[in-house]
Formats: sequence, structure tokens, C-alpha cells
Amino acid sequence: MTDQNHERQEKPFYAEVEEGIRKTFHKRLFSKFAKAIKTYELIQPNDRIAVCISGGKDSMLMAKLFQEIQRHRKVPFELEFIVMDPGYTSANRRQIEENAAKLNVPVTIFESDIFNIVFEEDHSPCYLCARMRRGHLYSKAKELGCNKIALGHHYDDVIETILMGMLYGAQIQTMMPKLHSTNFEGMELIRPMYLIREEDIIAWRDANQLRFLQCACRFTEQCHLGQSEIYDSKRLETKMLIKELKKTNPFVEGNIFKSVENVNLDTVIGYKQKQIRHSFLEEY
Repeated sequence: MTDQNHERQEKPFYAEVEEGIRKTFHKRLFSKFAKAIKTYELIQPNDRIAVCISGGKDSMLMAKLFQEIQRHRKVPFELEFIVMDPGYTSANRRQIEENAAKLNVPVTIFESDIFNIVFEEDHSPCYLCARMRRGHLYSKAKELGCNKIALGHHYDDVIETILMGMLYGAQIQTMMPKLHSTNFEGMELIRPMYLIREEDIIAWRDANQLRFLQCACRFTEQCHLGQSEIYDSKRLETKMLIKELKKTNPFVEGNIFKSVENVNLDTVIGYKQKQIRHSFLEEY
């Protein structure tokens, strides 16, 4: 056995994953991650960013991409990898810990009782859970001296949110690449996966034979019984609608994404800015 072959065998798993990000998935993942950071000015000198890991494929990949871009950093910034345990089963918690160790992501895990609280909620439990999760993440990030939290929402999340807002919310809005927190002064939320396609995240996961959590809350523990659609049916419907539209219009996804970059206020009946409603009649 040559020294080169021996070295290849001895290479740890996380190093293989990192090499894949630099080579096989450079264009589909790393380049788009870097482009979003540059385009939307997501990282500033001396930022301390809390990378929020849920245990799913998106946030775990985001952690690895952050580690990679930190190696190429043009400005100094620091990272904290945080995991909130809202009441996971011991098996789900263990899976997150094992994946983090396998991928060489040094996570800080803290507990909350969110699952217990939202389990008693009859209306919009998923919405309440998401709001409470974000508050706990902001709080922990601030405690760790961070000024930003990073979430793993991707391109497909963005276009689905735009369409869902129109079809089910009677409004035009998008999932912003960055936001100032309204409840935690000086804190900001960033979404560096903004330009990455979900199919490429799945390809990365499968190429590395990784297994991640999907949704581990009590409401969706019955996913295998076919009952999870009660809680996420609108997003699934929207995802399937986009897939159907793409059959006749291959540009539909890009057009949805760009639609909120090309809003023509001269042809809009009304809009809200800073919670104040405006009408075209104001300047007619």
C-alpha cells in the first residue's frame, strides 16, 4: 500500500465532506453561499455569528459552509454553533450530537420547553413554535456575545414563501436575506443559504450518506401515518404547484424569485411601509 493510499484511508469523514464542498459541490453550494454573503452584505468585520442548527440537512450544511468560508475570510469574524433542544426525544437529540461530531461542528446545546408549550396550542402550533424558537435563539446568541443569528432557509423556501403569501395570505412579501430584530436590540438575522437550491442540498446529503432530522416535534411524529400534512399542507401544496408549473415554464422559479426584486410601485394599488398603509391615490 502506498503512502498516498494510506493517507486517503486515514482521512477523517469530516475532511472528506469538506473536500467535497471545495470540489464536487463548489459551484452548487459554496459559490452560491459566498455570493449571497457578498450580494446581501451578510457579514461585516468583527461579526460574531450564532449559526443556528436544528438538526436538519439545511442547517448542518450551513455550518460546514460557514467553516469553509471562514478559512477564506477576507474580513475577521467569529462563529458560535448553537443547537436548541425544544424537547427532542433522546434518540433525536443523540442523532444531532452524533452528526455534529461526525461533521466536526463544535455545537453548544441548550434546552427549552417549547414542545410542551405548543403541544397545548390548538391553532397554528407550527407558527407559534417557530416564533418561540427564534426568540430563544436570539436570547442564547446574545448571551454568547453574538450580534447575528444565521438560519438555514434556502432558495426554495424563499419562492414558496412568496407564492404562499399571494395565494393564502393575500399579500406580496418575501423571506428577507437579512433582518434587524425588533425585540433584541443590536441583533440581526441573516440567511446565507438564500441562493442555494434544495435539490443541491439533498444531493450533498445523499453523496455523503448522511441522515438528518426532518421534523422531530410531537405534531409530526405521526408523519409515517400520513397526518403531517395537517400542519404543513399549504407549503407542500405550493411546492407541488411550482413543480407542476415548471413543466411548461422552466423559468418559473427564477421568475417568482425575481418578482419581488422588480416591484413597480407605479402599478401597485397599495403597499405597507413601516406598518403604515399607502395607496396609489396619494400621488394620483
